[in-house]
Amino acid sequence: MVRVHQPGEDVFKAILPEDIDWKPFPAFPPSVHLAVVVGQPSEPGPDVTRVKASSGAKLMPHKHPEDRIYTVMSGVFYIGRGEHFDGDKVQAYPPGSVVVLPGDTWHFHWAKSGEYVTQITAIGPLGMEYKEPKTIRETQRSRNPECDANSRDRHGGTL
Repeated sequence: MVRVHQPGEDVFKAILPEDIDWKPFPAFPPSVHLAVVVGQPSEPGPDVTRVKASSGAKLMPHKHPEDRIYTVMSGVFYIGRGEHFDGDKVQAYPPGSVVVLPGDTWHFHWAKSGEYVTQITAIGPLGMEYKEPKTIRETQRSRNPECDANSRDRHGGTL
């Protein structure tokens, strides 16, 4: 029987911390960056991504259609559940914590006590929907003039 590997998983490789390629992501505030570690999040199949949020950064209420597993790599990861941001409802997870987030769960993040890095494991294609898309579109335009009101799916819908 011939083994069929997932995309990007057909040869042995190691990704060292210095090899992580952090990039801005238009659906995120400017102080939050994304790195694709393994796989292609926009395609079917498993993938691993990382998110780095600078101190004070907030990701407003959003949901993903797929289940996600967050591993806190560094810092303290604050996450709350609900359709409205409420800083009193966030729970703190220190490095080494694993958080299972079922798909279609409204939630929000806050780098309340400093920078954090999380690693996210999921099965793509990944998606992201903000509760208040108008707000995120305005944020996108202020960060990237090429992102207009019609580009949310292109930029914000594939995480």
